[in-house]
Amino acid sequence: MPRHPHILNASTNLVGICFIIIGSLKLTSRSDETWADEIAWLALALLFISTLVSYLAIRSDGVKWQVAVADVAFIGGVVALMASLVAAAVQL
Repeated sequence: MPRHPHILNASTNLVGICFIIIGSLKLTSRSDETWADEIAWLALALLFISTLVSYLAIRSDGVKWQVAVADVAFIGGVVALMASLVAAAVQL
């Protein structure tokens, strides 16, 4: 049965990137000036869901709905993370 650990690896790394964006905006007190941190929180939530469901899919030998949910949550998280970076670049 093929497994999908690449989603698990990539989503955990991107969760760290979300924390860096959120933390840096809070530390510099610029989070009130932009929507980037709120969008990064959304990205973090989606990527966390992707991480959790991907792990569960690996543990249960890749149940189809789990792999599909992990894929959709991962793509949504990546899109939200990109939107967060664009919002930070435009608004700051």
